[in-house]
Amino acid sequence: MKRMYGLIIILLVFLGVAFVKEQPTSSQQINKTPTVGILQLMSHPALDAIHKGIVAGLKDGGYTEGKNLKIDFQNAENDQSNLKTMSTKFENEDTDISIGIATPAAQALANTITNRPVILGDVTDPKGAGLVQNNKRPGGHITGVSDRAPLKQQLGLIKQLMPKLKTLGIIYTSSDDSAVAQYKQFVQMCQKEHIQYKAYSITNSNDLNQVAQKAAGSVDAIYVPTDNTIAGAMSTLSAAADQQGIPVFPAVDTMVKNGGLATYSVDQYQTGVAIGKMTAKILKGKANPATTPIQFVDTGKLIINEKQAKKLGINIPANLIQEAKTKGELIK
Repeated sequence: MKRMYGLIIILLVFLGVAFVKEQPTSSQQINKTPTVGILQLMSHPALDAIHKGIVAGLKDGGYTEGKNLKIDFQNAENDQSNLKTMSTKFENEDTDISIGIATPAAQALANTITNRPVILGDVTDPKGAGLVQNNKRPGGHITGVSDRAPLKQQLGLIKQLMPKLKTLGIIYTSSDDSAVAQYKQFVQMCQKEHIQYKAYSITNSNDLNQVAQKAAGSVDAIYVPTDNTIAGAMSTLSAAADQQGIPVFPAVDTMVKNGGLATYSVDQYQTGVAIGKMTAKILKGKANPATTPIQFVDTGKLIINEKQAKKLGINIPANLIQEAKTKGELIK
């Protein structure tokens, strides 16, 4: 009987050792390389700059791709069906954190991924877009960084460079929630400043040429809010405006480089850096999306396209040239 008990004890010890060997240790679990999915609406300089900033911000936060981090980057090329498919890919592959660059990408992720963190990038008003309960306390698995444009600075700049302005045209994409939100805010400001305006909307980039030509022939200048569709087709808008000899004041710095005259813009790259750093904190467990406030980057730097000003015969005051040189960017 004693011999039988001994055999049973030996068998139990053997099975226990085998079971322990089959289980991953806590250090193995901790050392598992996390995956960050980045879903970008489309390719254009502003969103590309955000993407580069995210990678840099993750590195600043201690995560380097290929070393201790895997990044799954997906570009939807402005196709709604791609957004859904790519979001589902992140969900099925158990991506640790997903980042949406631009409102449609963020909305697609939020509608698909419900049990892991989603980080918003380039979303003007997350609460207004229905992505969080509250910008200060999101309350769920979603938080992020907003690149809310400094609208007051932008309108003030237009007034300063166009003192004889009679009518301002505003062009935006009706399906872009961020662009619509900024359009409405900008209209309220124009009304308060007694500035006459004409509004023009497009549904997609195919509409832009016709709408831009119509607007350029009817107004003294054109303003464009943060609008991904128009940013991706800025050359079409600037060509139509150039034909009529009128300036375009876009909300984003990269659009100034592509034919706009001037703006006060948040730095898209630095917005991306802030997103990357926030993502790193959440990966480390140092931050919780539910209690991490939306971070607003809304102080603008002055960007002036001096070459475009000379083409249009617009005089840029010396103080603005100096400000752009020292605190912003002067494009010659």
